[in-house]
Amino acid sequence: RLTSPAGAQEEAFQPLFDGKSLDGWTATPGGTWKVVDGSIVGTSPKSERRHGILLTDRQFSDFVVKAKFRLVSGDSGFYFRAGRVNSSVGVHGFQVEVDTSQETGGLYETGGRGWVHKPSAEVVKKRGYEKGQWTDLELSATGGHVVVKINGVVSTELKNDRGRTKGHFGLQLHGGQEMRVEYKDIVIRMVEP
Repeated sequence: RLTSPAGAQEEAFQPLFDGKSLDGWTATPGGTWKVVDGSIVGTSPKSERRHGILLTDRQFSDFVVKAKFRLVSGDSGFYFRAGRVNSSVGVHGFQVEVDTSQETGGLYETGGRGWVHKPSAEVVKKRGYEKGQWTDLELSATGGHVVVKINGVVSTELKNDRGRTKGHFGLQLHGGQEMRVEYKDIVIRMVEP
């Protein structure tokens, strides 16, 4: 543990994905998840109506999480503070948008408010996101303060948000689309509020 000048305890980054197996993760029905060459690869045919979600077994409250993603086709999302529900989507909670559009890095609340924030045109120009390329995601959530960075550029920041404060992480395969998405290097550091 590291101690900051204010005396708060901070954890070092720890892997959420071991790079070899899906230990610690559970898939909801819809699509297929497997580990290939150190990456979690999610695929789903257009005929699959369900949203397949790969969820962490554990729940988390306040954290900084980093990951790399590469979207080949379809519409994915990186869920956080998500809760399981019995529906075709499978979860309610926030997702960082991961898709082929410039909405990537925005925040959508499934089972709640819908779009909470979309990146501005200025942010879209700066962050250098391209479909099919490995992209850096950094997400911090402490209480109601949520910050999303894509390739080091802040794409979304919420202050005093009233959304969920605890839940699972989840990787999404959107139903009704030809899906292929990859995630790797998923690490987390717990933060004391």
